[in-house]
Amino acid sequence: MTEYTQSIRGDIDAVARHYEYDDSAIIVADFGFVTGSVDVVDDTAIVVIDDDQYEFDVPAGVDRAVMNNGVVSIEVER
Repeated sequence: MTEYTQSIRGDIDAVARHYEYDDSAIIVADFGFVTGSVDVVDDTAIVVIDDDQYEFDVPAGVDRAVMNNGVVSIEVER
């Protein structure tokens, strides 16, 4: 488990995974079937679902952060 998946699991009750590839890394967190949004500020991902806000650490240089059907995907290219 990486420091990023540990950060997510410590802050929320969701399934979190970190995938490493040759040219990119992807962090995925499944919040269940909910509607919300994700934004990245500096090295922090901010997920807003209804009236709840969750923050967790992400690697520097995030290229894309999206939330679709409750699944947050954060991509970092190398």
